[in-house]
Amino acid sequence: MLRVIPLGGLGEIGLNMMAVELDDRILVIDAGLMFPKEEMLGVDLVIPDITYLAERADRIEAIVLTHGHEDHIGALPFVLRRLRAPMYGSRMTLALARNKLREHRLLDAAETHEVDAGQTVQLGPFAVEFIHVAHSIPGTLALAITTRDGVVLHSADFKLDQTPVDGRPTDMGRLSAYGDRGVLLFLSDSTNAELDGHTGSETMVGEALRAIFPGASGRIIITTFASNIYRLQQAMEVAHEFGRKVAIVGRSMVNNVHTAQELGLMSVPPDTLIPVGQLSKQPDEKVVVLSTGAQGEPLSALSRIATREHPLVQVRSGDTIILSATPIPGNEELVNRTINNLYRHGAHVYYSTRNKVHVSGHASAGDLKVVLNLVRPKFFVPIHGEDRHLAHHGMLARDVGMGEANILVARDGAVIDVADNHFAQSGEVDAGYVYVDGLGIGDVGQVVLRDRRHLGQDGIFVIVVTIDKRTRSVVGRPDVVTHGFVHPDRADQLVEAAREVVLRSINGSPASQDGEVSLFQNDVKEVVSKFLYEQTKRRPMVIPVVVEV
Repeated sequence: MLRVIPLGGLGEIGLNMMAVELDDRILVIDAGLMFPKEEMLGVDLVIPDITYLAERADRIEAIVLTHGHEDHIGALPFVLRRLRAPMYGSRMTLALARNKLREHRLLDAAETHEVDAGQTVQLGPFAVEFIHVAHSIPGTLALAITTRDGVVLHSADFKLDQTPVDGRPTDMGRLSAYGDRGVLLFLSDSTNAELDGHTGSETMVGEALRAIFPGASGRIIITTFASNIYRLQQAMEVAHEFGRKVAIVGRSMVNNVHTAQELGLMSVPPDTLIPVGQLSKQPDEKVVVLSTGAQGEPLSALSRIATREHPLVQVRSGDTIILSATPIPGNEELVNRTINNLYRHGAHVYYSTRNKVHVSGHASAGDLKVVLNLVRPKFFVPIHGEDRHLAHHGMLARDVGMGEANILVARDGAVIDVADNHFAQSGEVDAGYVYVDGLGIGDVGQVVLRDRRHLGQDGIFVIVVTIDKRTRSVVGRPDVVTHGFVHPDRADQLVEAAREVVLRSINGSPASQDGEVSLFQNDVKEVVSKFLYEQTKRRPMVIPVVVEV
């Protein structure tokens, strides 16, 4: 039976990954990452759990990539360490993927195949037609996967932009043609499902920039996603119109602009780009800086500019800052902190909640209804979104006339069986978050994160007790090391009291009779934890160490 198994992207923003399975063959769609949430202390990236795929690696026909955003290709360097499968995608998508694999020294192990919109590729039991859809990056492709059981249509990320920057709107004719032919299952982007109306055209951002530029007397700093090629294109065109030079800050943005230029997907006006090192030689009123850091990441270019810690660009009074992006859920506090820092230094700040300097790359509720009516699927599974986005998209499907039994709002790991007369979740597979922390992949789990939260909230209290191996008596007074627990002025008194409590406890401990060190440790931990809570109403991480001499 035909199956679809979401391994990421259903229940969160990002982490997009889907498996389509038939006749013991598997087609993988995307391999995205997710940026860590605030409670994921110390974690750098989050990638999907691919245990299910790794156990069936010999069955994988290919990995098909819909577009080049991080939430769709960012996990490739980690996935390809465990899976060896050919990759298919547009020129832009594969160019960005190759850049990423080159950084991880995996390029030689990657087999890539470039495809164009309108092309069909046979991959085992799957005939995949690539359909152009408008998004915020060139080369975004929806997938029409034809199998003997029917057509599975995967929308990718898309919007119905009738005046896109590149002049290529979503191929609604091809989507409609599949609707006429018959679509068994539709998997559709839900990111903006709870937003009423229709998503505005990307060209609206260019109009907003043209309205801001005349009033800017100093430097203009624009931040957006490094992969938002159409946004960067418009910013450069507007800068050229107003006689300003453009410098790019942020390695990923520099690389993406270079890649798009090489592929002929971005046209930079002549004599517009300058190296960032030449900024100081230009008058402020003749400069535009394009920067990464639209999500307020602590080490990003914009965050360092806002705190005046960037080596080449530091915010000054009179600068105009344009944040041309909306915060990813969970990043609101980081973005607000960056905005506050910019205001603190006298900058004029434009951002999406107050000014129309950002347009989403995802279809809103009105657009999603249009596409549902064009495709007219027999069965429907909302994808790409948090729980509320998926639920709202399911409601939209009901609004356009789909029956309740034909709509399935699923989560990561769901095994969804689909046939002409059958549509149901039949089970679950391992799916979830794998944390990347430094060089470690998967070695940080919930237990480690719990300990980090514990340490961050109440600190640590280490107490070292030395005992005589022969007599089992305590040698000297216990040593104590504490960090992040109480102010040093109070620490001495509290530590001395804790020592006395430990000594009294050990004198009556069963360990003095049977010699079990573990009992000493348990007793010390229990009595110290209880004492510290009574004295401070805090629960530091208590680590007892018993040394035998």
